[in-house]
Amino acid sequence: MSVYTVKIRRDEEGYFVTRCIELPAAMTQARTEEEVIRRIKEAIHLVLEATREEKTKEPAVTTIELVA
Repeated sequence: MSVYTVKIRRDEEGYFVTRCIELPAAMTQARTEEEVIRRIKEAIHLVLEATREEKTKEPAVTTIELVA
């Protein structure tokens, strides 16, 4: 089980806003602290899943060089 650091703060409208320090793409907001914690866990999971999928894709061929 991995451990991730998240920062939670309240914005000027009263929402809880959070982001994961180790995974900057994982961020979210919610009205309650309970909800924002649930959502950041989901965001971390989705970022990790997308990263794994991206690593397993074959690279796209952009240039072909013919050597005789």
